[in-house]
Amino acid sequence: MHTRVVRLSDAAEVSEAVAAQLLKRVLQLQQRQPVVHLCLTGGNAANDMYERFAELAEHSELDSTRLQLWWGDERFVPATDPDRNSQQAVTRLARTISIRSADTHMMAAQDGRKDSHEAAAEYESELGETHFDLTLLGIGPDGHVASIFPNHPSFDPTNRKVIGVEDSPKPPAERISLTIPALNNSAEIWVMATGDVKANAVARTLDGDLSLPAAHIQAEGATVWFLDEAAAADLPPQHSCSF
Repeated sequence: MHTRVVRLSDAAEVSEAVAAQLLKRVLQLQQRQPVVHLCLTGGNAANDMYERFAELAEHSELDSTRLQLWWGDERFVPATDPDRNSQQAVTRLARTISIRSADTHMMAAQDGRKDSHEAAAEYESELGETHFDLTLLGIGPDGHVASIFPNHPSFDPTNRKVIGVEDSPKPPAERISLTIPALNNSAEIWVMATGDVKANAVARTLDGDLSLPAAHIQAEGATVWFLDEAAAADLPPQHSCSF
């Protein structure tokens, strides 16, 4: 297990670099295994990256029939809500990539479910013993990852893989999230952070401040942080490497 930090000039360069490296890694994995399991995230940085990934994938050798897409968290809102992480991602990726519904494991929407806990139990059953080849994450200014928030019940220890989140400090109030152990059940984790509003949380996380959920994120192999200069502003110069 090791952590690497890749510093890039701006948000656009982060999107470009992650999209290019993600396509490269998926193609490498498809050369040696039948199926690749990706756990996706939401947020502006991720959505920009999905746009670029779709462009790069269009003329590549990517075999989308051998991709399984999962999500780290979701807003517990109606299925038609445009703010759903899964809808935002799939809308962008599907512009050039043929994505089958059977291979797209979206968390349950609010429609017909009692609450986020019921939806979380459904997703945990679907997830089963799935091991992610690569998990994508963002980080909030408060150090949250997925929908695991500091000083909140979502951060309490649990043996669950998926939890319902109530009274979220970030709207909407109800969410569904993989737990930290479930997120860490990944060969690699890539974290994207852009903007100076993330700088303090990034620095505290990489300094090992365990009061922040993000500091508990650790892949089985490499955990890679892709930062623009603004998000990396509070890091010492030695926190940098090439991918």
